[in-house]
Amino acid sequence: MERKLTCIVCPLGCELCAVLDGKSVVSVSGNTCRRGEKYAIEECTDPRRTVTTTVRCSDGGVVAVKTDCAVAKKDMAECMKIINNFVAHLPIAIGDIIIKDVFGSNVVATQNKE
Repeated sequence: MERKLTCIVCPLGCELCAVLDGKSVVSVSGNTCRRGEKYAIEECTDPRRTVTTTVRCSDGGVVAVKTDCAVAKKDMAECMKIINNFVAHLPIAIGDIIIKDVFGSNVVATQNKE
């Protein structure tokens, strides 16, 4: 089976073609660099995404947050449920860990909030 992908690792946006044998990637073509090959393999076998969203604060507002490492795509809905049910207490500074260990990633603040 073939899977067509657009590489998102660098600005080149190479059009990749990954050939799969079951769940294993047999070959990757179309990549300009090795990072493209790595991206295609990971995207076909264990796709992950950084979650960027907001968390409710104790003052009724929200603060922008993101996961400090990528979360498995299959876990993103449950990750969002955890984040959506959390209330952060002020003050918050950029880089503060808001929620620890959500599917192996910490949810960190990306803005200050008094």
